[in-house]
Amino acid sequence: MSKPGGLGRGLGALIPSAAPGQSGLVTVPLAELQPNPRQPRDRFDPDLLQELALSIAEIGILQPIVARPLPTGGYQIIAGERRYRASRMAGLTEVPVVVRHTEDGQLLTEALVENVHRANLDPIEEAMAYRQLLDDFGMTHDALANKLGKSRSAISNSMRLLALPSSVTDMVVTGALSAGHARAILGLQSTEQQEDIASQVVAEGMSVRATEELVRGIVERQSQSTDEVMTDLATEAKKRKRSPFTHVEERLVDALGTKVEIKGSVKRGKVVIQFAGAEDLERLLDILGRGSGQDLLAG
Repeated sequence: MSKPGGLGRGLGALIPSAAPGQSGLVTVPLAELQPNPRQPRDRFDPDLLQELALSIAEIGILQPIVARPLPTGGYQIIAGERRYRASRMAGLTEVPVVVRHTEDGQLLTEALVENVHRANLDPIEEAMAYRQLLDDFGMTHDALANKLGKSRSAISNSMRLLALPSSVTDMVVTGALSAGHARAILGLQSTEQQEDIASQVVAEGMSVRATEELVRGIVERQSQSTDEVMTDLATEAKKRKRSPFTHVEERLVDALGTKVEIKGSVKRGKVVIQFAGAEDLERLLDILGRGSGQDLLAG
């Protein structure tokens, strides 16, 4: 390998050549570098790449690429694919490389550790990388957590994001939603609801706390509705057996569009009409004010 050329005033100008396979800092022709097929980062912002390429063209690569020698010749990138791509765009022919001898099972781990610690992965890429480590290399959650210096729950919570529909994870990738927003939306069971709420959060610019409160309210209402349905079914079954007002209640429900209950006896009682908010109450008052009781019960 020749001494560095065209690397500007950066670190590359100070790196000596070395024999293939030697550990340490060397200069390597770009043609001898291969991207890591297990690279956790699979999206590279073209604008940021262009910006880095201009910087590299002016001052060179300040941080070497990390790669391992391949048995068939050349090197496979462990960490620094973004710098590799930008160097190609800048027209470099050689780049500084730190050579590491590593097994395949360590390859993604090392790339992931560098990228996660440098905040180079978006939350979805990070979650996908965790899953790949667990699936491809048979690592446990505990082992992965120890390797990355994270808690087991942090790993699990990250991977939960992959359960969201693709339309929502795309919002996380683009930065429209944060991981905190996405974790809150995971509280919804329905895919359709998750998509609808995600769109609402983005459209209204809601905070994570506001999103959590919104989801909590939806879940509570759904739970309450289920309980009410079961209670209503039991109540209605009892009333069908003994209430003399069942037919009248049904007519009132049809007329008012809400739950109506008549309590008491044929001599004395009361009518309970349920409403959901001020607007619904105004609607009911309007209906009740339009006609007589005979009009309401006519059918």
